[in-house]
Amino acid sequence: MATYESNIAQNKRPLSSIYGPSQDSCSKSINETVNGSHHYTIKGYSLAKGMGAGKYITSDIFTVGGYQWAIYFYPDGKNPEDSSMYVSVFIALASEGTDVRALFELTLLDQSGKGKHKVHSHFDRALESGPYTLKYRGSMWGYKRFFRRTTLETSDYLKDDCLAMHCTVGIVRTRVEGPKNYNIPIPPSDMGQNLKELLASGIGSDITFEVGEETFKAHKLILAARSPVFRAQFFGLIGNPNMDKVVVEDVEPSIFKAMLLFIYSDELPDVRELTGSISICTSTIMVQHLLAAADRFGLERLKLLCEAKLCEEITVETVATTLALAEQHQCLQLKIICLKFAAGHLGVVMQSEGYGYLEESCPSLLSDLLATIAVGDKDSSLLFSRKRGGTNNIGTSLAAEGTVAVVDPDNRRMRRRL
Repeated sequence: MATYESNIAQNKRPLSSIYGPSQDSCSKSINETVNGSHHYTIKGYSLAKGMGAGKYITSDIFTVGGYQWAIYFYPDGKNPEDSSMYVSVFIALASEGTDVRALFELTLLDQSGKGKHKVHSHFDRALESGPYTLKYRGSMWGYKRFFRRTTLETSDYLKDDCLAMHCTVGIVRTRVEGPKNYNIPIPPSDMGQNLKELLASGIGSDITFEVGEETFKAHKLILAARSPVFRAQFFGLIGNPNMDKVVVEDVEPSIFKAMLLFIYSDELPDVRELTGSISICTSTIMVQHLLAAADRFGLERLKLLCEAKLCEEITVETVATTLALAEQHQCLQLKIICLKFAAGHLGVVMQSEGYGYLEESCPSLLSDLLATIAVGDKDSSLLFSRKRGGTNNIGTSLAAEGTVAVVDPDNRRMRRRL
């Protein structure tokens, strides 16, 4: 008995070891429609009336999803019992077919230009019983009482004895997607890297920039594609496409180089790598200058990247100059962040060199700073939702005294004249 149980235990092997490794698979059924439309115009509507109930006029045959279709219009209605009170409209399967599943849309067009079309549609709603099934050739979908005739004849749908309607048919198709029989890894785009290498090599360059003591070669077409300022300079109404040298003033060579790298790569350059410094202060100063250059040359994406970078690197040493920059270049979010940071570190900020620059270059910001202090943790953006002409009352009343009291890190009380 013991020997028998031992043999059974030894024979209990996983199914995978008996039948080999399992193979998983998957598939997906996709139900969709193949759509097509037909525009049908009836001229001389009044001449079609009186032909009798059940009599019709038809559109030309049109094809959707491999089947032929036609629009049937009954001027006196399809049913004799309606006594010609309604017009009837139907869409009919005009070719051979069995159990053709379809969605339909009939639109009677408003010809007054008001856009108040009469629409009957399957496409904009869920159907409780699913798509309509046409069993055979000649099967129809539509409305016996599509429109009351007396109302139609006095409406904007009838113009110059003409009716216009639009028909859309969607044939339901089902397809199965199995697993892909290939696995081709697609590498990430290296266009930016290729263009950076083109810039570095100078191959095909047709313009030279003189920036301070340095020169940079570039390509006018690439510059024009990226910057509206360069586009106007080289190819605008007063531009010169034949120029081969441009002297750039008021921009440091390292800043211009960083801007060119962005133009070619669409990425914010590593400013610490360009400057060879790991100092946050040095990095911030360079990003400040790069933001100003981006604004000057119409590089909106670079400007926003710099604004976001400066929001991350605010310090007590740089917040004042960054605040002035945000004001000068209309960077509202950066301005709000700087004001909140300065208000929370006011004593230290007022001792920084940048604060003196702020007082001289943008004295109006002092009122904004005082207003930020006054509202505390509330949403400072509300303070700047109005134009500068509408001075904030809080900032004005606080600034009227001409001084503000602060406590420095040594707990000494001091007064700073504004």
